[in-house]
Amino acid sequence: MLMTFSLVDTFFVSLLGTNELAAISFTFPVTFTIISLNIGLGIGTSAVIGRCLGSGNTEHAKVLGAGAIALSVLLVLLLVVITYFLLDEIFIAMGATETTLPLIKQYMHIWLISGVLLAVPMVGNSILRANGDTKTPSIIMAAGGAINAALDPLLIFGWGPVPALGIQGAAIATAIAWAVGSVWIIYLLAVKRGLIEAKIPNLSELRQTSKGILTIGLPAAGANMLTPISGAIMTAIVASYGETAVAAWGVGSRMESIACIIVLALSMSLPPFVSQNFGANNWQRISLAYQMCMKFVLIWQVLVFGVLMALAIPVALAFAKEQEVRDLITLFLYIVPLGYGLQGVIILTNSSLNAMHRPMAGLALSLIRLFLCYIPVAYIGSLMFDLMGLFWGCVLANLIAAIISYVWFSNELKKMQIQTESPTT
Repeated sequence: MLMTFSLVDTFFVSLLGTNELAAISFTFPVTFTIISLNIGLGIGTSAVIGRCLGSGNTEHAKVLGAGAIALSVLLVLLLVVITYFLLDEIFIAMGATETTLPLIKQYMHIWLISGVLLAVPMVGNSILRANGDTKTPSIIMAAGGAINAALDPLLIFGWGPVPALGIQGAAIATAIAWAVGSVWIIYLLAVKRGLIEAKIPNLSELRQTSKGILTIGLPAAGANMLTPISGAIMTAIVASYGETAVAAWGVGSRMESIACIIVLALSMSLPPFVSQNFGANNWQRISLAYQMCMKFVLIWQVLVFGVLMALAIPVALAFAKEQEVRDLITLFLYIVPLGYGLQGVIILTNSSLNAMHRPMAGLALSLIRLFLCYIPVAYIGSLMFDLMGLFWGCVLANLIAAIISYVWFSNELKKMQIQTESPTT
């Protein structure tokens, strides 16, 4: 549901024209960096509160819950303020022009407020999940997506007394959706269910909360932030081919988030299985589960690739007015999704390594995939064969990184198995 926000915004903004579509495409790496911080803080919150509840200390869990929300708002607000004052520098470095930069700023000035508002439902949902409720968070995010989708056309194009706000209307729609989610989650946690203290935590409580959450949350957020950072570099490379190329790249990138949703779901469900068998030293079951998931994602994503190829032209027609942009979107969907299964191997390997208490290995793989494979290979491909070379470079880079990931995981598994079976251990 979180992914649909950017996809819906992209669709309606694309109806305004290529410049607006290019502008919102530029914003994706920056907005996802802020979202990644929210995701990481949510992971830390869930882990700390879950452990506290497991020990039976429910009262302390309430204190931690209120502190987690306050901490997240403060940290995201800090990042948002820094981003606000560096908007020009960030987007000019990414290749934004005098045409797109004003549109980008119209969108981002409002969206940055949304980033702070998102911290509340993201962390609040993590508190609900730590308490065993996975249904309500989905309902809240689904409602937010519905509100955003309903308000987008109204605020972007106007109707009756509501003026047409253009690209800024998309950001306002998102802000309203997340504001509703914030009020809803606070009511549920503080009033209806009593899962957090109904007060703002003092400095001592905030300091106590911060230590545990940041120990887990910041590394997780940092790992998540590598993707949008590399995305910003890739956007700068694509921008050298003009705004039509950026517009097409933006549409393709948002389709990727939907196309890989099953991989992301597996990356959340495989780690608990791996962790439990890791604790039991049951290496055979870990290996079996890992191998099954690798085979599944490769086969599944080939099927998804076939669907995207079949839908490439209708998608291009839906998202772009200019023929050049449509042609580039079609070219993207004919090539880049071929590597999504390989990308799935990398994602699931990282999550499995984290589950086996090897977070630095997972971080190393992310760095290798993005900064030693993905960006260099795609850039070299672009120098040799223009945008088609860049697209094929993305596929080749994922193949190289997938092979490295598979070999690395197999070696780590064998190494740990030998260590546990050694008589001296």
